[in-house]
Amino acid sequence: MPALRVELGARAYPIHIGAGLLDDATLYAPHIGGGAVAVVTNAVVAPLYLERLERALRAGGARSLTKVMIADGEQAKDWRSLEQVFDTLLEARCGRDTLMVALGGGVVGDLAGFAAAVYQRGVPFLQVPTTLLAQVDSSVGGKTAINHARGKNMVGTFHQPLAVVADVATLDTLPERELRAGIAEVIKHGFILDAAFVAWLEANIERLLARDRDALAHAVRRSCELKAQVVAADERETGLRALLNFGHTFGHAIEAGLGYGEWLHGEAVAAGMVMAAELSVRTGSLAAADAARVRALLERAGLPVRGPVLGAERYLELMQVDKKAARGRVRFVLLEAIGRASLRDGVDESLVREALAAATQ
Repeated sequence: MPALRVELGARAYPIHIGAGLLDDATLYAPHIGGGAVAVVTNAVVAPLYLERLERALRAGGARSLTKVMIADGEQAKDWRSLEQVFDTLLEARCGRDTLMVALGGGVVGDLAGFAAAVYQRGVPFLQVPTTLLAQVDSSVGGKTAINHARGKNMVGTFHQPLAVVADVATLDTLPERELRAGIAEVIKHGFILDAAFVAWLEANIERLLARDRDALAHAVRRSCELKAQVVAADERETGLRALLNFGHTFGHAIEAGLGYGEWLHGEAVAAGMVMAAELSVRTGSLAAADAARVRALLERAGLPVRGPVLGAERYLELMQVDKKAARGRVRFVLLEAIGRASLRDGVDESLVREALAAATQ
């Protein structure tokens, strides 16, 4: 399968998608300039894939290889884990020519990418995502961050990878709950950008849940195609790219309100998309029948379609720190139709409260 490209001029890079790519040394060799490599992973992923990746990196020209093992889960995306990465790199005397490789899911990719962006004012890095969510979303686009107690991804920067190597065979070992959470981000891309892709998902959701390789490869590729187009047009999220956060304003509030890790990111986004669809209906931008399609597809994917009862005041408080907020007002990504979305501010708070009431447990 030919590689996709994220077209960003001098920072353009390929996204390699297929089965068995983890072991392909030719995908890593062009990026191992100085021969020094540092792999950031966690204790869950390492026993499955670290040895194979290490062999491929050494075959691709790595002469020294430093390994950083962080804790598993969203709670690890914090200052302590970031310090752990820096401590290990400094102890190993990793220089500015060190290639950082993120092997794992979204937490590993976000943390390693942020570390790469700021270590010695920036070192190159490569994304090797092993979860569906990371393959279709967090590994593409250069967003890197850690969480803060007051909000998700509040401390970070943009730092594009040199390449993304998405081996769909790694999804064979993905826990069922993680698979479904990744499907939420796949569905999101269709809801905001591609009605035909939504129709394909409605017809093929069972194949994805059954881990059909061809279906997964198509879903990953189409999601990456859609996201790459948006990133190329708006790398720094000044306008169009904000649409990729459909469901995230509510979803991030769920994650922060419950405590990071209680709900998986994709689960929170799924409930957040239902909330956003309910709000879209109430603002008059979306037909009720389309909101029902949103809920039905997510429900068929085994994802939450109701958020936890945090209370409207708590939701509103948490959403005030959303990164899309401008001039002190929360902005929402709303649907205009299946496959079309827009960013709206000035939404009446009473309508937000109604949407929350309609989509909480």
